Amino acid sequence: MTKKDITKRSAVIFPKNRKILEQLGENIKLAYKRRSYTQSQISERTGLSRLTIRKIEQGDPKVSIGHYVAVLSVLGLVEDFAQVANDDELGRKLQDIKLMASKKEPQKGKAR
Repeated sequence: MTKKDITKRSAVIFPKNRKILEQLGENIKLAYKRRSYTQSQISERTGLSRLTIRKIEQGDPKVSIGHYVAVLSVLGLVEDFAQVANDDELGRKLQDIKLMASKKEPQKGKAR
């Protein structure tokens, strides 16, 4: 099998999530402009091409998450990225519902 035989698969990005990526890209661009950095400086500090930096600014879903992290790191914002789902309110509620439901169900194999 050659490389040509392998078809590239890309993630399915729904419109709502596309908007979120675009907002992330815009926020990254604003962050580096606030710091008076240029695309060239971000490119040099991350080792990424200026084209990739532009794609990140646009929220391109084809850019690797590692590249986004590299840019966030240069901006000193990677710690914020690491906080994603740190306080997962929905996840905790779902977990609590499951825990409460398991208390109400009789345990199998135990006599009453």
